[in-house]
Amino acid sequence: MEIHDPNLHQKLIEMCDCYLETDFKAQILEAATTPSADLDEDSMKYLALTIMYAITEKAGKLVYKNKKGQLTVAIKEDGEKTSVKAPLPAVFNRIMEMIRTILHLEEDNASMPLSLGLRNGQIDVQVKVERGEHKEALKFKFPDLGE
Repeated sequence: MEIHDPNLHQKLIEMCDCYLETDFKAQILEAATTPSADLDEDSMKYLALTIMYAITEKAGKLVYKNKKGQLTVAIKEDGEKTSVKAPLPAVFNRIMEMIRTILHLEEDNASMPLSLGLRNGQIDVQVKVERGEHKEALKFKFPDLGE
């Protein structure tokens, strides 16, 4: 059984807050193409940046996929899809581990809400993980943020 790690959850919130006023798309590209020596830091940074980018774009979904070794990350809203530079495989795998640990998701396919306190507010996101033969996905469904 994986143990809930409140430090990972707190680190994700802190990382989202840290990059709150940045150019998310540029930072995502840099995070995906310029790895450091710290896999955990790279993974948390990439995850936080993509979540914040999806929130600021008022996206409905953020989807990470690994299908037969082909990694994709996309933000979806109203039938439109915007792809962002996918992370390195080690970063993708660590992101999956971190989310499963934060949310206590042990099954191959599971879903649970994730609450993120961001500055003076909070956002509740539905997170779904899926794992099958030669594929793995992580999906964030955001509430309708409207105008």
